Amino acid sequence: MILIADNLQITRPEIERAIADLNPAPIQHLVRCCQTAGAHMIDINTGPLPKDGGKNMAFLVETIQEVCDLPIMLDTVNPLAIEAGLQAARSKVIINGFSLEAHKLECILPLAKKYQADIIGYLLSPAGQVLRNADERLAVAVELLAEFENAGLNKESLIIDPLVVRIIWQDGHLQAGQVLRTIKDLPDVLGFEVKTVVGLSNLTAGAKGHPKRLVLEPVYLSMLAAAGLDMVLLDIFHPQTIAAAKAADALIGEKPFAWDE
Repeated sequence: MILIADNLQITRPEIERAIADLNPAPIQHLVRCCQTAGAHMIDINTGPLPKDGGKNMAFLVETIQEVCDLPIMLDTVNPLAIEAGLQAARSKVIINGFSLEAHKLECILPLAKKYQADIIGYLLSPAGQVLRNADERLAVAVELLAEFENAGLNKESLIIDPLVVRIIWQDGHLQAGQVLRTIKDLPDVLGFEVKTVVGLSNLTAGAKGHPKRLVLEPVYLSMLAAAGLDMVLLDIFHPQTIAAAKAADALIGEKPFAWDE
């Protein structure tokens, strides 16, 4: 399973200040720590970046590449910022992401074609709403794939996010089960082994510091791995969750098991 550090977020005050000041030091320190903690990829979560989006995203990509050769995920709804990040990147980049929302089909999906980048497709309604169950998610996945292929993209570049929601939602526990079913059924419905990703941190969003958070995340990640999940966005500094990911890989991965790995 590919572990994507979601720690580089503009909502962190030190990162917001670093971007505003174009100061690479705090960003590079965080990225080094993420790599040491076991990240396979770095997610750059900048939100909409309404001001100087292209300049700031290019700065972030270049800043990371100075100290780290891990692949990068561009996590923003600003197409100008995405394109600036793609132009600045020297290696593999994943766009995060698009959905059936008209502006994303028109402005973000074409960037995957132009730059031959992998892109995440969210299983949301065309109005951007979370779907109620696995059946609705799978139906949207079929539409998403059709839009993808109509845009002239290779289906191997598509990564599906069935969307984990907060467990504290009234139907959060039911949604958690529907996401598992979606991941299991996607290959049969789409006709190929599509890659999947989830934002694990969404499960416990708003519960920072709660002791149950450190129980729910690793347990759910183990269930996601068993369902066939390929990639996960997570807090790379949660040792229990990282241990669960490594244990899942050891138990259901392709390599023979070894106690010392």
